[in-house]
Amino acid sequence: MANKEKVTVRWLDNMAFEAGINNHKIILDAERAVGGEDRGPHPKPFMLIALGGCTGMDVISILKKMRVEVEKFDLYIDGELTDEHPKQFTSIHVVYEFTGKNLPYDKIKKAVDLSEERYCGVTAVYKKVIDMSTEIKIIQS
Repeated sequence: MANKEKVTVRWLDNMAFEAGINNHKIILDAERAVGGEDRGPHPKPFMLIALGGCTGMDVISILKKMRVEVEKFDLYIDGELTDEHPKQFTSIHVVYEFTGKNLPYDKIKKAVDLSEERYCGVTAVYKKVIDMSTEIKIIQS
C-alpha cells in the first residue's frame, strides 16, 4: 500500500488560512495589495521550501554516510514565475553552499547528484514540468 501525506488547510478570515502539518501549524496569507493582511507567507514559496528541505535532508544524510563533515550548509533557491495567470514556476535554480575544512568536491557533487537524480521526490516531480538548474559552492574554512 502506498504511503500518504495529509495536511489540513482551514480558512481563518479574509485571505488567511491555517495549515496543519504533522501537529505543526503555519499561517498563510496574501499581501495587503491583494486583500490579505500579510500575517504569514504566501503559498507558492512553500514549493521552493519543500524542494530545499527534501534535497537538503538527502544531501546531509548522504554526506554523513560518506563521513564528510560539513560545518555549515545553506541552500538558496530562486524560482522564476510566469507573468500570466495561473502564475507558475518556469525555472528553478538551486545553489548548494557548503562550508568546512578540506571539503571534497567529488563527494559533495555525488551527494547532490544522488539527491537530485534518485532520492528527492520533490525534485523528481518538479523536473517533469520545470527547468531546473544547480550550482555547488564550497567555502573552505
